Amino acid sequence: MDLSKILSIAGKNGLFKVVSQGKNTVIVESLNDNKRFPAFANEKMSSLEEISVFTTGDDLALKEIFKTFHEKLEGKPAIDHKSDNATLKKFFLGMVPEFDQDRVYVSDIKKMVSWYNTLLAQGLLDFTEEAKESEVVEPASETEPSAEVAPDSK
Repeated sequence: MDLSKILSIAGKNGLFKVVSQGKNTVIVESLNDNKRFPAFANEKMSSLEEISVFTTGDDLALKEIFKTFHEKLEGKPAIDHKSDNATLKKFFLGMVPEFDQDRVYVSDIKKMVSWYNTLLAQGLLDFTEEAKESEVVEPASETEPSAEVAPDSK
C-alpha cells in the first residue's frame, strides 16, 4: 500500500490522489467525487505516508494504524466518523491501546476513521505487499555432523 500519493489538504474535506505535477501546482483528484483541481504550493498538503500518531512509546505510522484497523475489523469498515466522542475514543482505544490520550484528540480520531473508511471503499488498502516483504526466507542451515563420543574403555 503506497500512501505517498494520497494527500490531505488543509481546509478541504476528504482525501486526494496525486494525478500529475506542474511547475507550482499538483493536480489532485478527490477520492469522494473524482473531481480534479490544482493544489498550489502555498496550500498545506500532507502525504498520508508522512503522518504518524503519538503513542506512549514510539510514534506509530498511519499505515500501521490502518493495518491494525484492517486486521481487527477483518477488512470491514470502521464505525461512522460522526459517532459521539466517547464512542470514537472507546473504538480507537480498542484498536490502538497504546495511543497517547493527552496528545491525540477526538478530531484526529475522526479523521483517521474517516480516512480509513474512504480508502477501504476506494480499494486503496492493500496489505498483501507488506505480508510478502515480511516473509523472510531463511536459507536452510547446513547440519553440522555430530561428534560421536566413544564410551570410556578403562
